[in-house]
Amino acid sequence: MILAVVNNDDSNALMRALTKEGIQATKLASTGGFLMSGNTTFMIGVDEKRVDFVMDVIRRHSSKRKQLVPSSTSMSGVYSSFPVEVTVGGAIVFVLDVERFEKI
Repeated sequence: MILAVVNNDDSNALMRALTKEGIQATKLASTGGFLMSGNTTFMIGVDEKRVDFVMDVIRRHSSKRKQLVPSSTSMSGVYSSFPVEVTVGGAIVFVLDVERFEKI
């Protein structure tokens, strides 16, 4: 079982690529903790011998990029807002062994 958390901006392209390769996946909407931005979590069940192939598909369709996000600071009780550049995108991937699987 592969759990891949990707940026919403990459999710449609990744789903199309997985479908094109005949890889079935379930998409779940999720929210990141740091930027509170929208993510998509993919649940992908594949045989162990296909894990590396699926990882390559995820890498090709989950790009990292720089983005400006609002930030605020307080100086002497006066709040100021200014943009901060952060890296977003890419993927966080978990590969799990599944002890039992049934399709009912």
